[in-house]
Amino acid sequence: MITTLAGNNRYLLASELEKRTMDFVDSYGEFSLEKVDGEEASYEQLQGSAESHPFLSEKKLVILRSPSANKQFVENFDKWLERVADTSEVIILEPKIDKRLGYFKQLKKHTELVMCDDLNDMQLPSWLVGLAKDKKANLSLSDARYLIERVGSNQMLLQNELEKLILYNQDVTRSSIELLTSHLPQSTVFNLLDAAFGGNTKKALEIYEEQRAQKVEPLMIMGMIAWQLHVVALVKTATDKTPNDIAVEAKINPFVVQKSQAIARRLTLSQLRNIIKTTAELDTRLKTTTMNSDEALCQLLISFSEI
Repeated sequence: MITTLAGNNRYLLASELEKRTMDFVDSYGEFSLEKVDGEEASYEQLQGSAESHPFLSEKKLVILRSPSANKQFVENFDKWLERVADTSEVIILEPKIDKRLGYFKQLKKHTELVMCDDLNDMQLPSWLVGLAKDKKANLSLSDARYLIERVGSNQMLLQNELEKLILYNQDVTRSSIELLTSHLPQSTVFNLLDAAFGGNTKKALEIYEEQRAQKVEPLMIMGMIAWQLHVVALVKTATDKTPNDIAVEAKINPFVVQKSQAIARRLTLSQLRNIIKTTAELDTRLKTTTMNSDEALCQLLISFSEI
């Protein structure tokens, strides 16, 4: 049996690989496991690992990590398939794969293909609620969304934060989330811009002051504002693409793309161009001249609120 684990969600890839590996090792032992790095191994090594028979075991599991990095493997994939031993189970791990290539189509046709893509804004809170349930804890959907807003969409980080919250109390609430977690700057900047473009100048400035109180430097805030505007521009100009398509092409989380749609809808393309131009000019001045950075950034946020 040959399984392909593909996609850009490294958390899901690692989880799926660990589960399948542990199930196999439980049945056949650790000596039945072989790992090969496709970025370093030769084609002969990739071929030999799959066609050789197990030692002191009925079967062996071969994990090929990024074999597509080996050009010869991709070109001879059909021949490689023919030589895989009946006593070998193979997991092909492809974190970065182009779905337009013939190699991907072969994987889809000849292997069990499991896609591990980033979760969207509907799936991520539900996943978090399910994870809490698996750990015999209680987390509501609204509080799951709140936790994501505070710490971002990285699933590994979310899992770690959730485990910390559960240790404190099996009933995870908004108050415990506020007590035990901190706003990540990247997550906060979206809320800052959302408030500014929504005309809520007071809230935008309060969020800015909170970031400064946490020792986040103005240049870092400016960098994150620029990054968020970049995502908004991608969303605004990709009118014929789904959030997932944008995320894949730009290599960012679909959750980030979908959140940015709210800002993109409020702005015309002309307004967005002017905003980006103004922000870029201020960024240059902050880096090349002496000025009051806090005052300049606050004025920038006020200008956003007046659009």
